[in-house]
Amino acid sequence: MKIQKPRCNRRTVVAKSRLFTIEELDLLFSNGAKRVYERIQNNNYGAVLIIPVTIDNTLLLVKEYAAGTDAYELGFPKGLIDKDEESLMAANRELQEEVGLAAKTLHFLRSLTLAPGYFGARLDVILAQDLYPSQLEGDEPEPLEIVEWPMHDIDGLLNRSDFTEARSVAALFLCREWFIKNKIGTNPYTLS
Repeated sequence: MKIQKPRCNRRTVVAKSRLFTIEELDLLFSNGAKRVYERIQNNNYGAVLIIPVTIDNTLLLVKEYAAGTDAYELGFPKGLIDKDEESLMAANRELQEEVGLAAKTLHFLRSLTLAPGYFGARLDVILAQDLYPSQLEGDEPEPLEIVEWPMHDIDGLLNRSDFTEARSVAALFLCREWFIKNKIGTNPYTLS
């Protein structure tokens, strides 16, 4: 049996901010069920999360204030994609703004949704290698702490109480799988 997408009978904007639009959707499902859903649409062109890896297989993360948890959280650099900008270009720009490095080699790993039941945002996960110094001015309100983490200690990173962001955790596993696939016979837990 082929499932049909529900028909939207009415879409109403409930609230709008600089970053998000909240919509209420009156939906009719193929079996006759009616439901009202709310969803958040992002008002930008998408986002990128960058996994910078140094030549000695060290991951570079940033520690920054997260308003949602009201705490300093550790995660990979990330940011919005500007209008008329490709995700790889955005990744290299954000890397320069947040870490002070640029990458000669960028690999698109995967596009992720964040909470597709109610949030319509996508995030492109990018692996950055062959890093070199290059600084661009960013929009962060305070300097970000750069944290170096050896790739062979992924378990230690996962056990940190400040490394909880699902996007960064998912990106870490995507990175590990990329290294397994592209460095035949190399275990990312023991990369040196």
